[in-house]
Amino acid sequence: MMPESSSPEVVLQRRPFGSWLLGPVDQSPRMLRIRVQLLLTFFSIGTNVIGAVVVFVLAVWVLPGPPVGDELSLVRWIAFPSYFLFALLVGAVWSTRLALRVTNWVLQDRPAIRKEQIATLQLPLRLTMIEVVLWLLGTIFFSLLTLALQPESVLRVMVTTFDGGIVTCAASYLLTEFALRPIAARALADGAPPRRLLAAGLKARTVFFWAAGSAVPVLGLMLTAVIALIEKDVSATRLSVIILVLGTVVLVCGWLLTLLSAKSVVAPVRSVRNALAVIGDGELNVRIPVFDGTELGSLQSGFNQMAAGLRERERIRDVFGRYVGPDVVREALTSDSLGGEERFAAVLFVDLVGSTELAAGRPPAEVVQLLNRFFAVVVDEVDRNDGFVNKFAGDAVLAVFGAPTELPDAAGSALRAGRALAERLAEELPEATAGIGVTAGTVVAGTVGDVRRYEYTVIGDPVNEAARLSDLAKQTDRHVVASMTAVDEAAPSEAAHWHAGEEITVRGRPTSTRLAHPN
Repeated sequence: MMPESSSPEVVLQRRPFGSWLLGPVDQSPRMLRIRVQLLLTFFSIGTNVIGAVVVFVLAVWVLPGPPVGDELSLVRWIAFPSYFLFALLVGAVWSTRLALRVTNWVLQDRPAIRKEQIATLQLPLRLTMIEVVLWLLGTIFFSLLTLALQPESVLRVMVTTFDGGIVTCAASYLLTEFALRPIAARALADGAPPRRLLAAGLKARTVFFWAAGSAVPVLGLMLTAVIALIEKDVSATRLSVIILVLGTVVLVCGWLLTLLSAKSVVAPVRSVRNALAVIGDGELNVRIPVFDGTELGSLQSGFNQMAAGLRERERIRDVFGRYVGPDVVREALTSDSLGGEERFAAVLFVDLVGSTELAAGRPPAEVVQLLNRFFAVVVDEVDRNDGFVNKFAGDAVLAVFGAPTELPDAAGSALRAGRALAERLAEELPEATAGIGVTAGTVVAGTVGDVRRYEYTVIGDPVNEAARLSDLAKQTDRHVVASMTAVDEAAPSEAAHWHAGEEITVRGRPTSTRLAHPN
């Protein structure tokens, strides 16, 4: 069953089957069945009426041969209309019953099993074979009747009826295949056509419709010339009229079958082209209906598989980016710089105060909710200042500015994020307090771990220093402390918001650190 409009995939809704006559993809099974049956009936009756009228006119008034005498009046005015109406009635009932039986799964609103898939894709050929049988019976019936009443006209009747039947049935096949596209799409909704070819391939179809649209009419024209040679009393004027009329019929028939055949090829190709244009615009959530049983159906299905692969890759990239950061993903996909390199970066470390007491005095669900609110504020401010959240460590966050993507003012971005973060946490998370430490220096940025699992991180003295500064910040009024190294490296516009403080030696570092506090 084709996906409904609520499907997460966007189906190309503008003429999804190549024509507005076939309706949208998500039409109800009942509406689909009524639409298809009306089209099948209209196309079948229309092509056969036109074909029968052309055959009648050619056989009675155009082709060379003895004039149709009174002995053939029975054939012309009684037998021909009677058989024509009989064939239309039998063909309509036979075709409708066959179509209803084969497509019964559509009315049941369920996917087609493999047997039903094959029967559905073979339905245009089976419906056309009904018309072929009726035209062959008509050819035999009228040939025998003419042979009994006016033997000299039997070749004219036989050739005209046979050629007209072939061209009419070929056009009817193409129109039937066109009308059944929405049902074929539902039959093939779960993938490509079965491996066994369910319809004639493009090469065979091209040769067949060339034969039906060009070779057979031209052969009829040649046989007409043979009849004219046999009938020696054909005047030059009548021969000219015969050639003009038959030439017009040949051109029209060839043009019609070529046009219908070309449309049957162009429609699936155009659906793929339009879908590729949508993907080119950045919309990967697209799917096209597969309604062709030839190699073109495999092309449509291949596009859907390609689009699904692109969506899956984008989803993996998005999920991966949520864990390691989009900058890391981008660098990993476009360069080999993640192996490890020294670079100047700023580091921001945020740590909650009294997280142990919070966990002991609150329900677990409330603690998780508090942490998520805390992390949301941190991530928002780090992203706003072009930083990279490297890791969440329990109730602490390590953010890096300048790695893996270089920043023109990494230290200024980190300091600005630290100030904004302190203000927002005080306003939006008053029930918790966090210490914020900011510093800058040379770090080693790259991937660590095993071939089975990597992690991108930064290693170096600035990371340890930022963690120690966050501990000091917990004891200050503004809850944010930076090193003068970061302030000195920042742009003047950001450095003006800080002033120098005392010089201390933090735990774990051999050298002293000049502190900086926000104004």
